[in-house]
Amino acid sequence: MTRIIADISMSLDGFVTGPDAGPENGLGTGGEALHTWVFSEDPDDRRLLREGTARSGAVVMGRRLFDIVDGPGGWDDTVGYGAAEVGKPPFVVVTSTRPASVRLTDLDWTFVTTGLPDAVAAARERAEAASASSGKDLDVVLMGGGATIGSALASGLVDVLSLHLAPVILGAGTPLFPPGTPRALTRRTVTLTSTATHLTYDVH
Repeated sequence: MTRIIADISMSLDGFVTGPDAGPENGLGTGGEALHTWVFSEDPDDRRLLREGTARSGAVVMGRRLFDIVDGPGGWDDTVGYGAAEVGKPPFVVVTSTRPASVRLTDLDWTFVTTGLPDAVAAARERAEAASASSGKDLDVVLMGGGATIGSALASGLVDVLSLHLAPVILGAGTPLFPPGTPRALTRRTVTLTSTATHLTYDVH
């Protein structure tokens, strides 16, 4: 069964970027600390990253995040989806306008201009097709940014919330949980590593 999994790193005070995030400063000031676990040699960090990349039948991202990963300082052959895993699932970008060009032409991009629910539906179709082809259950992963995941949670589009809680207080930045509709969560897993606390919740 294909699930919709929101997967993102967050500070202890609830931010998914530091302040002043932008195309040339994707994680904001101090935000690199959120992804220390991604480049860690801790065996559990490596395992979680590898498993998360492998389960991705399709990935949804917002336009701001696309502009960062497809920009000149973005992904390459050594660091991409899943960091050093450099996974290549289909990518679905929710955007108001399609980009004039794409740098990462070796990746499978779909641009959806009719809103987040349609982007998630398109990604589900791709993930279900990949599941049928591979013979194993693959999921849709919402990788961000924070506004995209926050909107998906508020709209009831998320089945599972996977948080990588970094031991840092950023003080400001992009919040993951802006004021909105309450959601009940059921905790499923907790994994403590040397760099983060990895939490998985079912969303009701």
